[in-house]
Amino acid sequence: MSGVDMRKPSWLKVVAPGGPSYTRIKGTLAQLKLHTVCQEAHCPNVGECWGEGTATVMILGDVCTRGCRFCAVASGHPPAVDDTEPDRVAQAVAELGLRYVVLTMVNRDDLPDGGASHVARTVQRLHELGEGLLVEALVGDFQGSERDIDTVLAGEPDVFAHNVEVVRRVTRRVRDARCDYDRSLEVLAYAKRRAPGRLTKSSVMVGVGETDEEVEACLLDLRGVGVDIVTLGQYLRPSSKHLPVDRYVTPEVFEAYRRAGDRMGFRFVASGPLVRSSYRAAEAFVLADRGASSD
Repeated sequence: MSGVDMRKPSWLKVVAPGGPSYTRIKGTLAQLKLHTVCQEAHCPNVGECWGEGTATVMILGDVCTRGCRFCAVASGHPPAVDDTEPDRVAQAVAELGLRYVVLTMVNRDDLPDGGASHVARTVQRLHELGEGLLVEALVGDFQGSERDIDTVLAGEPDVFAHNVEVVRRVTRRVRDARCDYDRSLEVLAYAKRRAPGRLTKSSVMVGVGETDEEVEACLLDLRGVGVDIVTLGQYLRPSSKHLPVDRYVTPEVFEAYRRAGDRMGFRFVASGPLVRSSYRAAEAFVLADRGASSD
């Protein structure tokens, strides 16, 4: 990268978080001792999303058993699962009046079912709040266990999401050694086969050494296993200990990714420098789609 200007470009600048909605969400989650990927993963959109009244709740603790080189979530030995967490998540969602909830999780390779039953219980608890609430479960790969994927699907999330994170060639360098590109595709394919009417979703980061041609190949792979919704965004280095940014992809190239995804037949593509796997535009699509389906 010698001679390349790697200063953060203007299109990646965001407004500092604040405002009454941001303060209310932060206070409610802190009071109920809940974690969010918004904070743990240093998401640049936390001000925008919380300001609009949306948040992504991270369950099963805040320590991951895996250590991906891009991720700011702590890695190590997680504490015991808190069985009160599903109720606390439901209480927070009820108090905040959310219509769409994204549940994400740390990997729990230490648990016999990878935490699948806990995810399912949380989804079911949220569904008890009313029919107008939609729930997205953004889960790990459960080491490829079909039984554990079935457990999550039995909770009936409206969207089943699992992220490939990056293109095939750089997976081993970017993700934990226990992660596998083809296994991620198999998880998404199995979920679609088991619940063909349920929306599936995945996310891709760029700026970690991939080429544009590899991004399009990754999109083809995702579409090939029936993924309905895909998000693409710029990797931003959480700290000096994490993987360095290889390139800053321009908004024009992100738009080209979006058009390519549209041509491939995805039902929705969100593509932009600050787009993340939990992104309000994608949530708005699901709300509109499920609303139309119920009419």
